Amino acid sequence: MFGGTFDPPHVGHLVTAVNVRYALDLDVVVLMVANVPWQKEGSRSITPAADRLAMVEAAVADVPGLEAGRLEIDLGGPSFTADTLATLADRAPGVELYTIVGDDAAAGLATWERHSEVIERSRLVVVDRPGEPVELDDDVPWIHVEVPRLEVSSTDLRARFVDGRPLDYLVTDPVLQVIAERGLYGREA
Repeated sequence: MFGGTFDPPHVGHLVTAVNVRYALDLDVVVLMVANVPWQKEGSRSITPAADRLAMVEAAVADVPGLEAGRLEIDLGGPSFTADTLATLADRAPGVELYTIVGDDAAAGLATWERHSEVIERSRLVVVDRPGEPVELDDDVPWIHVEVPRLEVSSTDLRARFVDGRPLDYLVTDPVLQVIAERGLYGREA
């Protein structure tokens, strides 16, 4: 599971998911769309979950081994990884679960709601994000996966949508089409 707000999903998300799937020989990587991302709530306007799911579905539609996940949307309310993992474990007993996070999120793991349950229920995979390396808790059995370091962020992309800067090669064409069709980020078809 690779959870996130995905507002919007970009090539960095896809590169991460594809490389982790390959490195760990995983059957599937689910890009789990947060319903209400509690760590971001109130800090900025967040695109509705249904729109973010549509963008993720478009992003992964033609990528083998990647799927869009709507479980957190279906559960409703704030999205907590511990709840998601518990539900996945109940629905698929015996399946080995992995939680994929960037090193910035990994560094803040202790701030997560019921983070000990996340550690107990899944193997934690950490990938490097652009910027300075971060210190990780040595008590957590991290699996490190190296992925290409792409200097792309959803924050920058939202700003690019507003001011009209190029988005070529940062967001896939199917995602751009969803954005235009739904008039997201000030874009209309």
